[in-house]
Amino acid sequence: MPVKLEIQNLSKVFNKQKVLHGLNFTVNEGEFLSILGPSGCGKTTILRILIGLIQPTSGKILKDGVDITGTPASRRNMGIVFQNYALFQNMSVMGNVEYALKFNREFKPRSREIAENIIEQVGLKEHIHKKPYKLSGGQQQRVAIARTLALNPEIILFDEPMSALDAAKRLLLRDEIKYIQRQFHSTMIYITHDQEEAFALSDRIMVMDNGTIQQLDTPDAIIERPANSYIKEFVIDNLRVKVNSLVKYVKPETQ
Repeated sequence: MPVKLEIQNLSKVFNKQKVLHGLNFTVNEGEFLSILGPSGCGKTTILRILIGLIQPTSGKILKDGVDITGTPASRRNMGIVFQNYALFQNMSVMGNVEYALKFNREFKPRSREIAENIIEQVGLKEHIHKKPYKLSGGQQQRVAIARTLALNPEIILFDEPMSALDAAKRLLLRDEIKYIQRQFHSTMIYITHDQEEAFALSDRIMVMDNGTIQQLDTPDAIIERPANSYIKEFVIDNLRVKVNSLVKYVKPETQ
């Protein structure tokens, strides 16, 4: 797969404290990359720099080989799905999805048609006239994703989008996100602190700690060849605890 994003020696300092330490990594076109780490490890700072909400202290971001480090967020052709959905509560599903299209010269003439098509594709056609407060958490998340997809971004960033959902809804939405990725062939970067979530969704996982990359590899490779003791403890041991806590309740099926 061709490289969509290349991050070169990315660093960020806040109030004389270095929160990112010379990061180097790539994101391939059509890939689902999770950035996994505990609170305060720098993963959300990476997301905010990639989309252009804040500038790095040093380093470069290349998209399709072009340096976009100083490019405004509005011209990066990236979309973001926030943790709290950031939906307009006074607007219907249609109003929320169509909103950004109306301010875009390219999409404005077909804004209603595009919005209706996207809403149908994410399975919300029957809810098109409902306000967000009438929807479940999972449905609101799909509205947020549909709104992002409507502008046809090359890259979609997710900022811990499932942290507010219960376990059953997280499992359901997980499948929906992967379905949407396959349907739209999107490049997705997903921020999470949940090991299980990262392993269930990702083509590759970038494990962070204290502003540094501890390992970047496929889920299988991380399990089989953990890079260091931090990976063993934070990733593998935590996954093992989750599995062991549930396996005693799962009985083998009788023939």
